[in-house]
Amino acid sequence: MRPERRAAGAAAGATGSGSSSRSDEQREQRQRRCGRRDYEREAASTEQSSSSSSQQGKEYGQSSGRSNKNLGAMQQLRQFSGKWHNACEIAYGSQNLAHYGGADSSTSVIEGLDFKRVSEGRNNSKEKEDMIAPKSSVDEGPLVRREGNISSTTDEGKQACNFAKGKWVTDDSWPLYSGFGCKQWLSGMWACRLTQRIDFVYEKLRWLPKDCAMESFTRSKFLTRMQNKTLAFVGDSLGRQQFQSLMCMVTGGEERPDVVDVGRDYGLVKARGAVRPDGWAYLFPSTNTTVLYYWSASLCDLEPLDAANPATDYAMHLDRPPAFLSRFLHKFDVLVLNTGHHWNRGKLRANRWVIHVGGVPNTNRKIAEIAGAKNFTIYSIVDWVNSQLPKHPGLKAFYRSISPRHFFNGDWDTGGTCDNTTPLSGGKEVLEDESSDPLAAGAVKGTRVKLLDVTALSQLRDEGHISRYSIKAAPGMQDCLHWCLPGVPDAWNEILFAQL
Repeated sequence: MRPERRAAGAAAGATGSGSSSRSDEQREQRQRRCGRRDYEREAASTEQSSSSSSQQGKEYGQSSGRSNKNLGAMQQLRQFSGKWHNACEIAYGSQNLAHYGGADSSTSVIEGLDFKRVSEGRNNSKEKEDMIAPKSSVDEGPLVRREGNISSTTDEGKQACNFAKGKWVTDDSWPLYSGFGCKQWLSGMWACRLTQRIDFVYEKLRWLPKDCAMESFTRSKFLTRMQNKTLAFVGDSLGRQQFQSLMCMVTGGEERPDVVDVGRDYGLVKARGAVRPDGWAYLFPSTNTTVLYYWSASLCDLEPLDAANPATDYAMHLDRPPAFLSRFLHKFDVLVLNTGHHWNRGKLRANRWVIHVGGVPNTNRKIAEIAGAKNFTIYSIVDWVNSQLPKHPGLKAFYRSISPRHFFNGDWDTGGTCDNTTPLSGGKEVLEDESSDPLAAGAVKGTRVKLLDVTALSQLRDEGHISRYSIKAAPGMQDCLHWCLPGVPDAWNEILFAQL
C-alpha cells in the first residue's frame, strides 16, 4: 500500500468515542459497503479452485505451470485489491455513503457515472464508435479524496507549478500551425478549416497558468529537449488527437519528407482488412527524436480466447498492461496514458471483450460494474507503470485526465448538440486547486506518475468541438467529444512540454 493511503487508512479506522465495539461495527459496515468481504470470499474461492486444479494436474501427470500462474496472479490481485478497497473505505469514512455505491444506493461502487448503454456493430468505423461515451463528461466520485492541489513536486522537494489553474487568453501568435495545412499528420475529419465551419476565433485562445510562467512551445526547443528520446502516447482517440496535435506543432503543419515513418519498428503496420494500423511512429532524424501513438482504448491487455476463430471473444485483463507497453516500455523516455470514453457496455459487447482479473473470468460483482472496472483498471495501470519506473530511471510517465464532452439538449444519439460558437461563454478561468478528474488524481497520488490535468480548462471550451462540421459525421449527429485542430489539445501539449 502506498504510504499516504496506509496512513489515511489508520486515521479512518479511529473513532471519536473510543469505543472498540463501535469501531468494529463501523469498520464492518465500511467493508460491507465497499465490497471487501464479497471480494475476499470470491478471491478465496478462486484460489481454492486454482489450488485444486493444480493438485489434479499433478495427480494426472500434467504441468501445473498454468494453475500456479493463475494462483500467483490471484494473490497479486488480492494485494492490489486491498489497496483499492482501503481507498474506498477511507472515502466512505468521510463522504456521503450513497456517493460511493452503498447497498441502498443506485450508483456503482466508488463512482456514480450514468453510462450510456448502446449496441453497435463491431465493424463500424472508430470515428463513430468514439462518439459513444458516458453521459457524464467528467468523472464523479474519487476513489480517494485528493488533498492539496494537482501540481507535482520537483526533485528538490519544492512545489511545482499547477498548470491546470489559470485562464484562457487571446494570443494573436496562435495557432502554431495552419488548419489548412498539416495534411501529412492531421486526419481530415478533425481539420475544421477544411469543413463548412466559418468561425475560427477559438484558434486564437491560449492557456495561461495563474501562478507561474509556462515556457512557450517552439519546434526547436521541443526537438532539442527530446534529442535521442522517444515520446509515446497510449490511449483512445483523444490520445490520438493529442498525438496529431503534437506532430503538427513540431512540424509547424508543414510537409516534412525528412521525417521517417518507423512504425514497423513497433509493429505498427496496417493489417489486412483493417481500417488503419494500431498506431503510428515518426522519427525526426535531425535530433533522433521519435513521437508515436498506440491505440489502447481501455489500457488493458486484450487476448483472444480462441486465436484460430475470427469471431472469438477477447479476454480483457484489467490487471495487465497492454502487451505493447510491456514490450516497448524500455524504449520510451516520455509516456502519456489516457482512457475514459470507451468504458460502457456497448463497447464491451461490440468488441466481444470479457472482463478477466487474475487470469480468469471476473467473478467480483463490484468489478463487473463498468465504473468499478474502469476505476480498477486506471489504478492498476498507474501502479504497474510506477512499479517499472525504478527499472527505467530516465522515463517520465504521465496519466492524462479525462477530456470532457459537451452534449447539450440530448446525448450523442438523441439529438445532442454543441452549436455554441462564442468562446468562453461559460467562463474563462479555473480557480480550483483540485483536479476536476478526481479518479485520475487519486490514481497517481503517492506514485511517481504525474497527472497531466486538462479536464477543467477543457471544460470551458465547448465551442471547440467538431460539432456538426465533421466531414465524417452522419446527418443530424454532432461530435461533441472530439476537438477541432488546431484547438484545445494544443494547450494540452504546451502543458506537457512545460513538464518535460
